[in-house]
Amino acid sequence: MLCGEDAAALVEPLIAGMVENPPWSLFLERLKERVAADYCSLVFRPLPFGTPEARVIHLYAGRPSPPLVSRLYREELYRSDPMLYHDMEEGRVYALDDLLKFEDPVHREYLDQMLEPSGMNYMRMIRVTETSGVSGWITITRHTGDFASDVDALLRDFAPYLRAAMCGQVALERERMGAAVATEAIRRMNFGWLTLDGEGRILDADYTGSELLAASGRLTRGKDDRLTARDPDLRREIGDAVGALLRNAHSRPRAIVLSREPWLDLLLVASAQRMGTTQATPAIVAYIHADNWSSADR
Repeated sequence: MLCGEDAAALVEPLIAGMVENPPWSLFLERLKERVAADYCSLVFRPLPFGTPEARVIHLYAGRPSPPLVSRLYREELYRSDPMLYHDMEEGRVYALDDLLKFEDPVHREYLDQMLEPSGMNYMRMIRVTETSGVSGWITITRHTGDFASDVDALLRDFAPYLRAAMCGQVALERERMGAAVATEAIRRMNFGWLTLDGEGRILDADYTGSELLAASGRLTRGKDDRLTARDPDLRREIGDAVGALLRNAHSRPRAIVLSREPWLDLLLVASAQRMGTTQATPAIVAYIHADNWSSADR
């Protein structure tokens, strides 16, 4: 297993890299330096979901292929790429002569047109597959001189850590996609949300909720950060509804019409989120809905 200086240098940026943009930038730089590579990449191909254009994710550090070579690969060479990526044994480190048959004309053409012009004369590649079936490939290359004798062992020892990080990344991307779709649907309906704590103070809000809170002219954030309203009657109605939900989490949701022209309403619901989050746990979720149509338009 990975230990010592290698673990300290590589594992932390691997974990932190899941929330980098692009992911794993520091990790790839650290790995490139550690193995003395000219180029280091992490590729997922293909992902089992998403559009065909988005199914290859290519992250790298170092010197990539020249622009003309990259364009040639995108336009033509990818069709004849002879490397059997998905046939690679998981966790095994492959050198260039394991991946290409130099006596094969197709393989030789790929070497001559893609790898050698890119300075990829010496290579190591390893494949890792996480539990949902997504595979990732680490590739390191050098222009001059082969890799040190301990590099293969380093890549093998690192494979379990990469597999674990990939599991987290796949789950995170799936949640991000679901959240993006839901957010877009809510935005189109002009819904926003706020969360309130056990004292009725505003904890958080999405973009639409923040905009409606600021622009509605009806709702406001009090000096004590509590959700309130400028109109005294509405202020009292909101306060009573929030108080009832705080006293009894099983109390029915409360709907309040804030304005009729244009339409603006508020739905207060006791939060079902009680544990399992690193954020402050909300007691109430306030949904704000605006409609810019007049009653005649409706």
